[in-house]
Amino acid sequence: MKDLLRIAIQKSGRLREGSLDLLKESGLSISNGRDQLKTQASNFPVEVLFLRDDDIPQYIEDEVADVGIVGENVFVEKQRKNTLIRKLDFAKCRLSIAVPRTENFTGVFWLSGKNIATSYPVIVQHFLDKHGVQAGIHEISGSVEIAPGIGLADAICDIVSTGSTLLSNGLKEVEVVMQSEAVLIANPELQYEKQRILDSLLFRIEAVNSARNNKYILLNCPDSAIEKITSVIPGMKSPTIMPLARKGWSSLHSVVNENDFWEKIGQLKSFGAEGILVIPIEKMIA
Repeated sequence: MKDLLRIAIQKSGRLREGSLDLLKESGLSISNGRDQLKTQASNFPVEVLFLRDDDIPQYIEDEVADVGIVGENVFVEKQRKNTLIRKLDFAKCRLSIAVPRTENFTGVFWLSGKNIATSYPVIVQHFLDKHGVQAGIHEISGSVEIAPGIGLADAICDIVSTGSTLLSNGLKEVEVVMQSEAVLIANPELQYEKQRILDSLLFRIEAVNSARNNKYILLNCPDSAIEKITSVIPGMKSPTIMPLARKGWSSLHSVVNENDFWEKIGQLKSFGAEGILVIPIEKMIA
């Protein structure tokens, strides 16, 4: 249907729940039973398709789906006619080389002449070429970490989040090949109406992700400290300042990035700020 934007997400796996949460936080009302292969939002012109993550780039190229949410590693590996629209700031991980813990790994050239088991042969070959290393690549899907233990390969290249799976299989992470996170990809030749719907959805996603990365902060401070404090937390344009009943004091409201939160709290305290409240933001529109 031309009046619906078809979004493909994982039917199972680590990106499924994060993708659904993002769409729901963006205001889409979606029914997502476990056995469903597709569903339609009741309040927005979007149809969600539940597909295997590795298949999503191909479905987008074939115009079965219009856009999709996949790992950046899948987008790079598949090399389909897709456009990366936006990084989505969740499901962050890395694609790494790992070897048995007993090996004395001395650097990338240790891989010369070795066999590497992976589900990402294109990315691994590019990594080897970049470093001028010649090694064998054994492409397998699933349970990559078992390959060294059964003599199938000397090393692996796989997705790493916490490293616990490597540890439980007697492996250690030695080289990061690429960083990855969930990304939104699209067919580069969307029809005008579908592009309009996508633009509207992107506006909502931007508001959700901006809110996730920022906090609303309220504090009381002496008027003499306002200039110093506003230099630390300038807000989106400028802080809101309201006089308190206590003479010479004001209430200051602003926005602070979560990554800078603790460092800035220390500065604010040193300037005389008191009664500091930090509140989550549901949506943030610049």
